[in-house]
Amino acid sequence: QVQFVESGGGLVQPGGSLRLSCTASGFTFSIYYMSWYRQTPGKERELVATITTYGDNSNYADSVKGRFTISRDNAKNTVYLQMNNLKAEDTAVYYCKAPTLIASWGQGTQVTVAS
Repeated sequence: QVQFVESGGGLVQPGGSLRLSCTASGFTFSIYYMSWYRQTPGKERELVATITTYGDNSNYADSVKGRFTISRDNAKNTVYLQMNNLKAEDTAVYYCKAPTLIASWGQGTQVTVAS
């Protein structure tokens, strides 16, 4: 079945960096756009970034533009999110998913930005 396994989260100080990874399985990864989302308690899940099938185009939420970079490796069925200059408001559980694929969410990876 379709699965998304996120990793790479952790505790980081403001201004620091993290690189998240998400490995997908159960579908033809290379033909789907992939997205990163995040969610904090009591709030709706927010779309953070999306990348096209070949990785030649991407778009970002205004709140992360210029700080986050999404990329993918189709040979490894993996999508990445490089997060730089992290802020306290980036604290959330981060998830990946193919936005047009009907599938369950993964377990996510917790990112906590705090001093």
